[in-house]
Amino acid sequence: MSGHGIVVFTDGGAKGNPGSGGWGAVIVTPEGRVTELGGGATDVTNNQMELTGVIEALKALQGTLGEVAIYMDSTYVINGITNWIWGWRRRGWRTTDGTDVLNRELWERLSHLADERDAATIAWHYVRGHTGVSGNERVDEIATAFGLNRSIDLYDGPLTEYGRSILDLPDDTAVPPRTASVLAGQPKRAYSYLSVVDGKPVRHATWPECERRVRGHSRALYKKAMSRADEVAILRAWNFEPGDV
Repeated sequence: MSGHGIVVFTDGGAKGNPGSGGWGAVIVTPEGRVTELGGGATDVTNNQMELTGVIEALKALQGTLGEVAIYMDSTYVINGITNWIWGWRRRGWRTTDGTDVLNRELWERLSHLADERDAATIAWHYVRGHTGVSGNERVDEIATAFGLNRSIDLYDGPLTEYGRSILDLPDDTAVPPRTASVLAGQPKRAYSYLSVVDGKPVRHATWPECERRVRGHSRALYKKAMSRADEVAILRAWNFEPGDV
């Protein structure tokens, strides 16, 4: 019905890194069934939640045949499962500089699920966050809601009644060039942290500053920006312009 194989969007994040986190996934089958998944955890990192999102999606697809196209905004996960993991295995789960691979247990789970399915049937696609891709925006909403312990309704039903352009897929899904920190398997330094409290957006240089501002405000918005372009995209997704902060 969809004209595609199985399409999956996943996302994950943490407020504090480590802190309270959430993950989200949307699965669309060729027969036209949409299933949303999500969950939360405490004292977790962004990367752990990104990994958990795709792990849970693949777990939900166990026993379901067919090729899978996975769309996500984590270069860490895509590079790890398609490239770095082979070296990690050879070196006994150590990085090139001899340190232990972070999140090894999650990587082993993901590797097992990919191998179980036959990794050749899984295509990994990078989607830049906050650029209007419906599937990416939805899984971000789900992950954010669970990370904040907010109520959210998860859809499970026919694609024809979903109400989102989930199969409007981006043409360019190439992974951006890797930085030295990403090559080492380490999280990248944030460009800024953004918060909105009582309708006023503010830019912060550090997470503690952002956390102090949003603490106790149940309707506050907050997010880490990894670049100037990312910051602009986040603000516009919140209906603000760069000049507003």
